[in-house]
Amino acid sequence: MKIVVAPDKFKGSLTGIEFCDAVEKGIHKIVSNTEIIKLPLADGGDGTIEVANYYLQGEIIHIIVNNPFFKLVEATYLYAENTKTAFIEMAEASGLKLLKKSELDCKNATTFGTGELIINAIEKGAKNIILGIGGSATNDCGIGMATALGYQFLDKNNNKVKPIGTNLSKINKIVADNIHPKLKEVSFKIACDVTNPLYGENGAAYVYAEQKGALLKDIKLLDKGLKDFSKIIKKKFNVNPQKINGAGAAGGMGIACMVFLNGKLISGIKLIKELAKFEEHLNNTDWIITGEGKLDSQTLSGKTIQGVLESALKHRIKTAIFCGSSNLSTDELKAIHINYCDTVISKAKNFDDAMQNSYKYVVEMAVKFAKSMC
Repeated sequence: MKIVVAPDKFKGSLTGIEFCDAVEKGIHKIVSNTEIIKLPLADGGDGTIEVANYYLQGEIIHIIVNNPFFKLVEATYLYAENTKTAFIEMAEASGLKLLKKSELDCKNATTFGTGELIINAIEKGAKNIILGIGGSATNDCGIGMATALGYQFLDKNNNKVKPIGTNLSKINKIVADNIHPKLKEVSFKIACDVTNPLYGENGAAYVYAEQKGALLKDIKLLDKGLKDFSKIIKKKFNVNPQKINGAGAAGGMGIACMVFLNGKLISGIKLIKELAKFEEHLNNTDWIITGEGKLDSQTLSGKTIQGVLESALKHRIKTAIFCGSSNLSTDELKAIHINYCDTVISKAKNFDDAMQNSYKYVVEMAVKFAKSMC
């Protein structure tokens, strides 16, 4: 029998890699000759870089860059020399995690530091860059990032505009004469699971700016800036940003990555599946065992489990899911093609026990599953 183990993390208690090890341990207690392929996954959220490194086998690079308010901060990214691939999370330089709640002010924030991370990776030799754009504290439509790469944003008097969100409406022209000479030699894939347009009631400012410290008057200012700047983008790149799904991701970084990096927006789980060569491992597979902390109605909203189930259905492979807890009925599980389900909470004494001893309970679930297969 061949089993592919492909989980997301159990947030706060178990990494995807630990889950794989626990399942392998449990199954081999019952059937030692079962072939087990361990393929931990992630959807682009926190913890994705650890999963990416499972496949890239790179090194963590530490550099000093500008944070959202042009203050120096240490940031990291992943670089694999053997494949010339870098995995960068914009949150490292331009993220909410760098700031206290009282410091949030996205109208004055910049993505400049994210551009510095990209430049460092390029100069290190990267030919492929995967950029995760979740967790941003910014709404500058990527002009900070682009400024670091050598783009210039000029006002009507040909003066350079400080690359922050509040200045988007001041931009009259984009100059690309001095961009980094190696930028066009790099292939960019952007982990993006958001489909918001750039501006309007469902756009970057109205949907996300409040949680980044914007007041209503700020949101109106930023939305106008995004709308005004979209006209400049359209004129320069012959692209209508408002027709691009995901243009409004991360305060406009979605469209910025497309026009300034020539990047391709791809769902986080699809990117990680590509890194894992997931589809290639499914030949002659009898079962896929996947897992996540909580199984509920949001499970199929572009998350890891959805990506696993799509592949399982395509290859007609049975799927088992081991999760922390589940709110889905037997009929609901069948409807999404889950053939077997077990939970940590059904075995644990209480929630704290479940969180602290999830590895032990996943081993127990794997033992139970293996016995049911015999």
